[in-house]
Amino acid sequence: MGAGTALLSLAIRPNANADHERLARGIGTLLAEDPTMSASTDATTGEVVIAGGGELHLEIIVDRLRREFNVEASLGRPQVAYKETLTRRADGEGRLARQSGGRGQYADVKIHLYPGPPGSGCVFESVIAGAIPPEFVKPIEEGITDALTRGVLAGYPVDDVRIVLYDGSYHPVDSSESTFKIAASMAFHDAATKARPVLTEPIMRVEVMAPTEYLDDIIRSLSSRRGEIQTHDDCDGMQRIDARVPLAEMFGYAADLRTRTHGRGTFTMKFVHYQPCDPPENQDAADDSMVPAPRTPIPTLRDSRVALPEPPADDLQG
Repeated sequence: MGAGTALLSLAIRPNANADHERLARGIGTLLAEDPTMSASTDATTGEVVIAGGGELHLEIIVDRLRREFNVEASLGRPQVAYKETLTRRADGEGRLARQSGGRGQYADVKIHLYPGPPGSGCVFESVIAGAIPPEFVKPIEEGITDALTRGVLAGYPVDDVRIVLYDGSYHPVDSSESTFKIAASMAFHDAATKARPVLTEPIMRVEVMAPTEYLDDIIRSLSSRRGEIQTHDDCDGMQRIDARVPLAEMFGYAADLRTRTHGRGTFTMKFVHYQPCDPPENQDAADDSMVPAPRTPIPTLRDSRVALPEPPADDLQG
């Protein structure tokens, strides 16, 4: 898993004012030691949100906050870092024209939008020539960047897309940086809603080692978690199973594997890529409806423990 790959997040609410101070100190220390961890504050709830590469990673962070920094806190459910991507080329326009006495607001932005290869990120290009003054190109890029973070389907960030600014217009008095930021956001949303957005989820490579006698049971368990078995090999009486499984289906797998193998099975998990929850090829080509995002789990806070709370199955399904 690459550095900085945050696939799961978890809300933390300190139980007392003193815990707020200890939490801030503890997170600062852990961030300095662990480049794959991130932390932020939820603007709506004020809760601290930590993010890491998987369930075990979050367990370790929570355990260290409790043991080393004496943080007593309640925990929300782990949240999978879904993303959105776009599957069709589309054009979009955002036009802001308001006049209410005195100086008005005017900006017009036209863009081409192209799906990018997996892992390409978000790319902005400008090929405009004279229709908009150069000083407004940067605000346009900022407006599109803001729109990318808010997504199209359900507020998940958009990834792997190329946006080309190709035309627009301005007013010498009524145009400003802020009006072009707004118009750019409108243009992106206009194009994105026509570009068949789909929800994507992190897919993990899961390798299980267990005695041969448990092979069939393990394969059934992984398949029930939407896993795709790649290979399984015999290794001196042990079976090594290689599978690809959505991260959303891996909550609680460590305990499940221990139970099925009477403590004799082990597994490792590594991020592979993001994949559409409902691949475009399985949709009706004439159907432009958007793929629904998973329901956002209602934050349920619990007393902190080393083991993270496991979300109900229907909260994790697309």
